[in-house]
Amino acid sequence: MYSEALITGQGVTLSEALSEGLKVTGVGLAIVFGVLVILMCVLCLFKVIFYKDPSKQAKPAAAAPVPAAPAPAAKAEEDVNEDELIAVLTAAVAASLNTSTYNLQIKSYRRIDSKRPAWNKAGVRETIGSRF
Repeated sequence: MYSEALITGQGVTLSEALSEGLKVTGVGLAIVFGVLVILMCVLCLFKVIFYKDPSKQAKPAAAAPVPAAPAPAAKAEEDVNEDELIAVLTAAVAASLNTSTYNLQIKSYRRIDSKRPAWNKAGVRETIGSRF
């Protein structure tokens, strides 16, 4: 009879209805937080099972040291490569701007990090291309 009275709402005092509501709320909160605790434990277990610490992984053996080339010969070759690089950069910029290489002068350059993912590089190219 007590549950029938709660369903219909007749013959139930306000304090009885509020106490039943608080019980239902408490049970609901307990279930939700219980499931969250179980989920947290499962995720911690996944970390213990599947996580591999990079510092504990096998490190590749150090390669035998290569003898260094003489400094003057390396310097001359480096200058030639830098001159070629400047020429290639000037030609590429001139081609992208549809102008002559005589109108351009590259004063400095720097390499960018090539460890970026391909989608990141594509986004940068798209952003730069949309501005010109």
